[in-house]
Amino acid sequence: MSHFESNTLSKSLCSVESENRFLISLFTGGGVGDIGLVSAGLELRVANELEQDRAALVSHNFPKARVFVGNIWELKDELVAFVQANDIGNPFLLFATPPCQGMSQNGAGSLLRNYREGRRPKLDARNRLILPALWIVSQIRPKWVVFENVPNMLNTVILDENSELRNIMDIIGSSMKPDYVGSAKICEFADYGLPQRRRRLITIYTRDETAKKLYDMSYEFHPPTTHSAEGGDGKKKWVTVREALRGFAPLDARSSETAYDPKNALHHVPVLDPKKYEWIKHTAENNSAFDNQCINPECGYKDNPVHGAQVDSKGINRANKDTPLYCVKCGSLLPRPYVIENGVMRIMSGYTSAYKRMAWDLPASTITRNFSFPCSDNKIHPEENRVLSLAEACKLQSISDYAYSWGPIKVEHRNYKIAPDTLIRNVIGESVPPMITHVIGRYLLAMSKGQACLISQFPKARRSVVLDQFT
Repeated sequence: MSHFESNTLSKSLCSVESENRFLISLFTGGGVGDIGLVSAGLELRVANELEQDRAALVSHNFPKARVFVGNIWELKDELVAFVQANDIGNPFLLFATPPCQGMSQNGAGSLLRNYREGRRPKLDARNRLILPALWIVSQIRPKWVVFENVPNMLNTVILDENSELRNIMDIIGSSMKPDYVGSAKICEFADYGLPQRRRRLITIYTRDETAKKLYDMSYEFHPPTTHSAEGGDGKKKWVTVREALRGFAPLDARSSETAYDPKNALHHVPVLDPKKYEWIKHTAENNSAFDNQCINPECGYKDNPVHGAQVDSKGINRANKDTPLYCVKCGSLLPRPYVIENGVMRIMSGYTSAYKRMAWDLPASTITRNFSFPCSDNKIHPEENRVLSLAEACKLQSISDYAYSWGPIKVEHRNYKIAPDTLIRNVIGESVPPMITHVIGRYLLAMSKGQACLISQFPKARRSVVLDQFT
C-alpha cells in the first residue's frame, strides 16, 4: 500500500473516533453477530431478544448493554424510551435479524391473487416482526440500518400496518423514504473469507449525508468481496473445510470414549447407533450414504443405482423413493439409510444431501441448528465417522475467531458454567457470522467518511489489500 493510501486510511479512521458509535441490535439471538460489530469499533448499548436463554448469553458477553427480553411488539415503546432517555442519541447503527423460518421462496404471486379474490391466505406472523423494527427506526433515527435475512425475504409478502398485503421489501423501502437511501443484495459469505457457503440477503440503508452522496454516484453500501471460488483478479480463493478444521483432535462416534476431546470442552460429538455408524463408515468424501455400494466381499458391485430427486407435478423437489436398498447383483443389504415398517425394510426418505460427507477442499455448506444430526444437509465430517462438533461449527461460523464466551450464565434460576449443548447448537445455527458483521461494521464506518469511495477507486488488485485495513 502506498504512503498516500495508508495515510488517507489512518486519517479517515481517526476522524470517526469521537463520533456516536452506538449500536442497537434487534432479534439479537445470543449476540454472536454483535460481537463482530463491536470488534469493528461499535458499542452495543441496547439489544432485544425473545428467548431468555439467548438473552442470558447477550448479557454475559455485553454486561454494559441493556437487554430487553421478550416480544418486540410489547417492548418497542419501552426500548425507544430507554434510548431517548439515556444519552444514546441517534445511534450509528441499528442491526436487525428478524426470524427467517416463515420466509417462503414460493407463492408470493398466488398469495396476492388469493387475497385480492377474497380468499385470505395463511400468513406466518413472524414475518411481520419487521414492522416494529421499522417503527423503532422511525423513532430513534439511526445513521445506518442493516437487516440480515434469508434470500427468500425478497419474495415474502405480509400484512402491513394498514392490513394490506404487500411485499416486505416494498414496505421497508417506503418506510425509509425520504430520509434514507439504500438497497438489498444477496451476499455469498464465502466471498468474504468465511469457510462456509452461506447466502444471505443484506439490506443496508443510511441517512448519512456523505454516504448518500456516494450512493448517488453509484457506490454500493455492501463491502467489496475479497474471495472467490477460483481466486484471481486480486481475490483469494475460498477458504476450505480443510483449512478451517486443521488442528482439531480426531474423534469417532462409535463410543463415548472416542467421541470427545478432554482438552476442548466443545469438541465432542453424539455417539451414533450401530446401523447409522455403519452407513457413515462406508460413505466416501463428498458423497451421501444413500449412494453406498455393495460391501459383500464376494460381490462388491459398484454400479447399483444411486439416489436422486426430481420435481413433481406441483413443482416440489422430492427425493426418489425407488432407490434400491439391496444390491441388484447379489441381493445383499446395502449400507444405505433405511427404516423398518411392518417388519419390512425400505429406503429412508431423504434428499441427496442427507447423510452426506463434507468435502475437504470446499467451504462447508450452510451451518444450521441441525448440524449435530447426520441426516442434516452435508454435515458429516469429511473422513472421520461422525458429525461436526460444537467447536468445529464455531470455527466454520467464525465465532471462535472472536472474544465470545458461552458462560457462565443463569437461565430460569439455574446456573450454568457453560451453556447447554442444545443452546450452543441453536445459537450457532441462528447467528450471523461475526466475520461478516465485522467487515460490514468497519466498511460502514469508513463509508460515513467517504472512505469507501477511496476503496472503490483503487484497481481491483488493490481493493482487497485496502479492505484488509478494515478487517
